[in-house]
Amino acid sequence: MEFINSADITALSNPGVISRQLLNPDNSQSTRVTITEVHLEPGACQPRHLHESSEQIWYATKGKGLLLLADNMEKEFSEGDVVRFADGDIHGLKNDGDAEFVYISVTSPPIHFGYAYGEKK
Repeated sequence: MEFINSADITALSNPGVISRQLLNPDNSQSTRVTITEVHLEPGACQPRHLHESSEQIWYATKGKGLLLLADNMEKEFSEGDVVRFADGDIHGLKNDGDAEFVYISVTSPPIHFGYAYGEKK
């Protein structure tokens, strides 16, 4: 068993975005998944990007936003929705609502997301 105390959960941030690293290579020995809780303020954006060797599953827990997909496509993503991105799928997110948007991300195999954020809290 592995227990992760809330004091061992790091938050990474960019303007308008906080990513709580619930289970990652810094606080877990898991070789299978990274789990993050991501908060976006209204108007905040995670630009389009891809993960060459990992898939991601996002579960929206609060609010609504727009998935930013390949070829400048967009799709509404709201509380209760689930989306899966295969290896290499282009994806991003914009909170186009007037309240905080929150989602849980499960990434496999694990990724250490420190490279994508400017600040560690």
